[in-house]
Amino acid sequence: MPIIDYHCHLDPQLIVSDHKFKDAYELFLGGDHYKWRQMRSSGIDERLITGDGDRFEKWMAYARTMPLLIGNPLYHWTALELKRYFNIDQPLNEDSAEDIWNRCGELLKDDNFSVRRLIEHSNVELICTTDDPFDTLEHHKKLKEDGFSVKVLPTFRPDKAVDIEKPEFREYIENTGAHTYEELLQKLSERIAYFHENECRLSDHSLSFVPFAEGNAAQIFEKRMNGGELSDRETEIFKTEILSYCAAEYAKLGWAMQMS
Repeated sequence: MPIIDYHCHLDPQLIVSDHKFKDAYELFLGGDHYKWRQMRSSGIDERLITGDGDRFEKWMAYARTMPLLIGNPLYHWTALELKRYFNIDQPLNEDSAEDIWNRCGELLKDDNFSVRRLIEHSNVELICTTDDPFDTLEHHKKLKEDGFSVKVLPTFRPDKAVDIEKPEFREYIENTGAHTYEELLQKLSERIAYFHENECRLSDHSLSFVPFAEGNAAQIFEKRMNGGELSDRETEIFKTEILSYCAAEYAKLGWAMQMS
């Protein structure tokens, strides 16, 4: 069956450039936060996950965790990836890791292992990427102009405008040019319309709370932008209101709203 991927974290720039991966670390671990998470839970030092550790060392660290993962989807995904794309039947573990590293490295030199070729070989029909509301979507436009055989569409992911409790929230909002809560809502509406013009039909929200709280989101926004500390209740009120606003905007355009 073809793959219709309505939620992924592939970087559209890698597809535009038809990127070729340097080694097994970059392909298997370079941007996979699921694997990073399980490495942390297995006690691997952050230096060997997202830190400045050597790429081969990071690969070996991942391999050491594999025997702990039998029954976990990551174990089966890794085995399938090695088999389907590299014709490697060996289970990945500390003993086999160096040999698998070398075999993958040789194959990755082939043009058939570029990003576009891998996507096409995987029988993908549609990819929906995860995009910030203020992304220009230039890479999506370029892929459409190129006539890439696989459809690559944007997904509206406004977490940075919703997560008011995050340290980077104020700087992010300032960069949007919004000075009030009403201006923020207006800018989100404008970006939703822009995404819609560029064939977006999905939103995607990382949901860490139950949206139910009622209150004055505008006052809470002003307090936060002036450097004030928010209570958990105030955070929930703001998130509830802005999610509700976005949901209504999506509904007008017939979008699907994903929450995870």
